Amino acid sequence: MATKSQPKGARGTVGHANSALNLRLAMASFGLVFCVVIGFLAWRADLVAGAVILWILAAIAVVDLVVIQRRRRARRQEEPGVRHSLFE
Repeated sequence: MATKSQPKGARGTVGHANSALNLRLAMASFGLVFCVVIGFLAWRADLVAGAVILWILAAIAVVDLVVIQRRRRARRQEEPGVRHSLFE
């Protein structure tokens, strides 16, 4: 099944993206690192429930990173040779 860079029926077009994938990638990466580190510190402080919640959020960030990378790859295939800035 071919992956498109944007979901069908989205407001954006190929020329004007629906979401800023590069910015979303940076934010998801930060969220992953933050949740893992703070989750580990919470675990060390015997705050098990907080650590588990943070690690669940980290797992969600990993799923988001996979989705973002698939959409970025599809965008590169649709627009070969085009470089996108962080906010595009």
